[in-house]
Amino acid sequence: MSKKDTEIKISALIITYNEEKHLDKCLSSLKSVADEIIVVDSYSTDGTLDICSAHGVKLVRQEFLGYREQKNFAIEQAQYDYILSLDGDEALSNQLKQSILELKDNWKYDGYYMNRRNRYCGQWIKYSDWYPDRKLRLFKKGSGVWKGINPHDTYVLKPELTQTRIKGDLLHFIFDSYSEHNQKIEKFSSISAQEYFKLGKSASIFKILFRPSWAFFKAYFLRRGFLDGFNGFMISIQTAHLTFLKYAKLRALYKSDVE
Repeated sequence: MSKKDTEIKISALIITYNEEKHLDKCLSSLKSVADEIIVVDSYSTDGTLDICSAHGVKLVRQEFLGYREQKNFAIEQAQYDYILSLDGDEALSNQLKQSILELKDNWKYDGYYMNRRNRYCGQWIKYSDWYPDRKLRLFKKGSGVWKGINPHDTYVLKPELTQTRIKGDLLHFIFDSYSEHNQKIEKFSSISAQEYFKLGKSASIFKILFRPSWAFFKAYFLRRGFLDGFNGFMISIQTAHLTFLKYAKLRALYKSDVE
């Protein structure tokens, strides 16, 4: 039996909606490690589909179900039992590609996590609560499920299963400008508030005042955001801003529900 016959096969999964800015980098980085690439697209209106066509991926159209729900749906489309999950604005570093190739001959654990390195306004962030941004993205099908509170999904292994870290960074091209960051904060804080409302989480004045302050202190001081310069300060401020908006919007939802 040849080495090729004994290698595990990996299905790379990406969910997309209007990801033309970075999708080419994402798909190009997967070519050497994935045995199939599946894009689950929520009816993009930009050049996303043209990029998918150029790379010859398997394209599945699906109305957006929610971040975790969409990723669980994507797993169901996979042909192979070993899953590599990326977002459309992420790509594998060369070292991470090599680590995954080595695993294809020597898979020992149920899941593998990697550090995600974020590129923010032209700078690779090294601290600021954003690195190491640990993500479990390589796993065996059936070993767990995507969970978390939308929009912050995470893959959770079954309790008895094992995981370890592999070398190399998952490169995340997150925001090119501060205005883009502001727009995403508005969107994500609204989604989070709706999810918290469904779960019955409270929005006391104490939380609205204390949680943002703690978020800034943790990111800027405890996680050494100050070492990332002005962008580290901006990230810490925006982390506090997102926290404030999330609880303020949640409080507004409770008020409107009563009225």
